Amino acid sequence: MPAQQDDGTSRAKGVLIAWNPGEALDVRSWVRIGHRFGGMARCSPWLLGDWIRYGNTRWGEKYREAMRITGYDVQSLRNFAYVSGRVDSSRRRDELSWSHHAEVCALDVPEQERWLDVALANRMSVADLRVELRAARRGDRKQRETCEEVPAGSQSVTCPECGYGFVL
Repeated sequence: MPAQQDDGTSRAKGVLIAWNPGEALDVRSWVRIGHRFGGMARCSPWLLGDWIRYGNTRWGEKYREAMRITGYDVQSLRNFAYVSGRVDSSRRRDELSWSHHAEVCALDVPEQERWLDVALANRMSVADLRVELRAARRGDRKQRETCEEVPAGSQSVTCPECGYGFVL
């Protein structure tokens, strides 16, 4: 017999990765449960990242023990902790996935804010955000290379493919 959960759902004994309503649901109940599941899925990497960071700060590195406790591999736990440490809870956007935040976590704080706002405003997928970030990095690199290679005031031509500046 399935065990009854607080949210009205049931869970078969010993099965943690399945959901069975146990009874017919009306649409409102089904939607409510879907919202709850969506929220749980979006917050779990954050919760695990914050949790592992707490354990590491309090008792030293605990990745192996955390792996045994959670069932996640050490690299996933490291990723969760890294992103959680780089993106403060005040900058996290509920409307964006953990993966959106992972894409911007290596940036400085103002750039994280800017790109998270852009992703939210434009309803960007993670793949779209990744493409835009790469394009922005290429543009910055090309601009720096061009500025470094071509002395100010000299006549030059810039390659449209790579951005390299040639002094004439």
